[in-house]
Amino acid sequence: MKMEVLLRWFKLVLVLSFAYGFTFAAAAQNYYPAEVGNVWVLERSDGAERRTYSLEDPQTVDGIELITLKIKIEALNTGEVHTDEYFLSVGSEAIKLHRTVLQDANVGVVTADFPTPATFFPLSLMLGDKWQIVADAKIKLGFLPIDGKSTTNLEVVGFEDLETPAGTFQNCAKVELALTFSAGGFINIDATTYQWLAPDIGPVQYQNSDGLFFRLTSTNLPTEPEEPETTEEEASDTTEEEVVSEPSPEEDPMPEPSPEEDPMPELSPYDVTGDGVVNILDLSFVAARLGEIDSEADVTGDGIVNILDLVRIVQNFDS
Repeated sequence: MKMEVLLRWFKLVLVLSFAYGFTFAAAAQNYYPAEVGNVWVLERSDGAERRTYSLEDPQTVDGIELITLKIKIEALNTGEVHTDEYFLSVGSEAIKLHRTVLQDANVGVVTADFPTPATFFPLSLMLGDKWQIVADAKIKLGFLPIDGKSTTNLEVVGFEDLETPAGTFQNCAKVELALTFSAGGFINIDATTYQWLAPDIGPVQYQNSDGLFFRLTSTNLPTEPEEPETTEEEASDTTEEEVVSEPSPEEDPMPEPSPEEDPMPELSPYDVTGDGVVNILDLSFVAARLGEIDSEADVTGDGIVNILDLVRIVQNFDS
């Protein structure tokens, strides 16, 4: 008897691990929407500098259609402007980096090409995700070219809720970018920056290597759920219905239904425990009957309790 209970418990643990992994995958969100035309504007907390991220029309390079991410950096007190460019392609799982052209006031213009495209950002992020961008770079100091090497280690180090001038964003991924760069035997740079990305919005906060924060002030992406528009015809229909439904003074208004007369809410077919909510208890109920013929746990109705019933329960969890 004890062995049977132990096996059921072990089977349940495996099933729950699968189920929660499935739930996360189904709920995965895009942390860097890479559609051409998207724009994000971030300003430094002291108002001295602005960073404008924009995704611009694609161009074909070596037979591959690439979009350009431009990061325009403006010193608002001096009017000085420089722009970094990232040439990208967008796949089903990640944004790939093909080339960079970066401007640095201290170093000059730094270019790097990636014959094998590097991962710029995965579209979906999880805590602890790590990836690396390694590049053989070319520096142009005036007319003098210098070879250099850069390595950037990226890691998702946390998830936070953030308040910015453009709104409040939940579950933002905090990505650490640790850069090492060397060139010519006399240029050596170590810098750590942080980028916060909001799901389905993209960059909402940035911290530079001096610890200064830039927060999102505007974007052309919707930051709040859109309410459905009501057409003039629908509004007219609604008004007419309201007029017709109003009782005349001679008529008695319809009595309000008493609490006893309220219809019982229809139970979900996935609420196998009958407690009014689809949750972990329903999942446990079905998991304990895997491989059996049980009409109560067989929510798919295929004649046997199997992994498909578990998936269906997870998909219909009440939030």
